[in-house]
Amino acid sequence: MALAVGCPRCATPVASIGAGGTRSCPEHGVVPPLWRTDLPSYDDLVTLLEHAGEVPTYVPWPLEPGWSITDLAVVGEEGKGVATLLTLSGTTPDDGAVEMTVVTEEAGVGLGARCARTEGPDPGIDACSGPPTTKVRVGGQLAPLWPVTQWTNGAEEWERSVVVGEAAGRWLWLVFRPATAMLMLQDGWQLRQVSDLGVQMVELPFGGPGGSWWGAP
Repeated sequence: MALAVGCPRCATPVASIGAGGTRSCPEHGVVPPLWRTDLPSYDDLVTLLEHAGEVPTYVPWPLEPGWSITDLAVVGEEGKGVATLLTLSGTTPDDGAVEMTVVTEEAGVGLGARCARTEGPDPGIDACSGPPTTKVRVGGQLAPLWPVTQWTNGAEEWERSVVVGEAAGRWLWLVFRPATAMLMLQDGWQLRQVSDLGVQMVELPFGGPGGSWWGAP
């Protein structure tokens, strides 16, 4: 697949600074490269899983009818991933067209914060405190998720809703657009590691406009 390379924390182009594939961002210095495909497909998903190594790629399961994978990305060198991203697009009766992005990442990567439009690279000091908003089932375990408030020019941002927690020792971010789309998230909602789907992985639907996170500063 044809991959675009960039910074995991912003949309600024990166430059190669060594034979080992190290990348440098003018805004964030030396960063692990983010790899993304413009038109995701099954073959792209297989490549992403191989590139990600031990970092899981999660998808809500089962998928609702009419939903499709519209964006895929992985951060890190081949076989040594530090973050993955999967965006789904679909519709709900209340909101019409909606978008959901799932990011799982090691601490310090900043991809989840970029998608959430929050100060990064990790959730703020007020995250993951108090009662969780909900819990999702990941790998047979319940992972509590807490809300993350975004601010734009001093005002609370309602363009998206964000919840964050931890699963398998990594940050887990769920970003919903518009904000009210998070109402479809219910306790016990299941996230499956894509590679665990077996033959059902071949039937995953792809298509639609790419995720809005890509242009996020």
